[in-house]
Amino acid sequence: MRPEIVLFGDSITAQSFRSGGWGSALTDAYSRKADVLVRGYGGYNTRWALFLLHHIFPLGSSSPPVATTIFFGANDAALKGRTSDRQHVPVEEYKDNVRRIVQHLKKCSPTMLIVLITPPPIDEAGRQSYAESLYGEKAMKEPERTNETTGIYARHCVALAEELGLRCVNLWSKMQETNDWQKKYLSDGLHLTPEGNGVVFEEVSRVFREAWLSPEEMPLDFPHHSHIDGENPSKAFEERCL
Repeated sequence: MRPEIVLFGDSITAQSFRSGGWGSALTDAYSRKADVLVRGYGGYNTRWALFLLHHIFPLGSSSPPVATTIFFGANDAALKGRTSDRQHVPVEEYKDNVRRIVQHLKKCSPTMLIVLITPPPIDEAGRQSYAESLYGEKAMKEPERTNETTGIYARHCVALAEELGLRCVNLWSKMQETNDWQKKYLSDGLHLTPEGNGVVFEEVSRVFREAWLSPEEMPLDFPHHSHIDGENPSKAFEERCL
């Protein structure tokens, strides 16, 4: 059985298996080495994610994931009193919820590689334009998310990773190192373009390799075709599978 890598998060994770997505790129990178499972839930915040833990990561499983990414915060950081008020989670609760998710995963497997990913930056003008394209004159007049507020959640995510000794991808900071990141990396001011997905893939791949979870160093599940003798194929399978 191949080991499993679980991607746990909100819509940015849910969309990662689309064409050009960071999840589909990971699946390709770990083909025949590990099964990459997407567990992304559009619109979810960390408060709601807690209800999923025992279903996605059951305690006592004989084969827990070897690695899990935790990618929440974009919805938690929605502003109180604005159009996405229902998704808002105060930043201290957000941090505590992520801590509880990590604690549960550690109960599943003390050796599991856990990677925290901060929410991406927010392009407020892009969000406004997207809302107007959908709702016209009925679109929101004030931003439901801001880059400044999302940055606070990102910093708490990074701080928690440091506190717990976990690896972390600071996507909020990384993306803003590039000129015109708003248009290059974000499709609607929040979700990712193919280039934005590429940043996540590169950063997650880097962290996995630093943690000795490099696909190049993992064995194939079954023999490579070049190792199969056309006259005696069973020999390769006996050596590899039995």
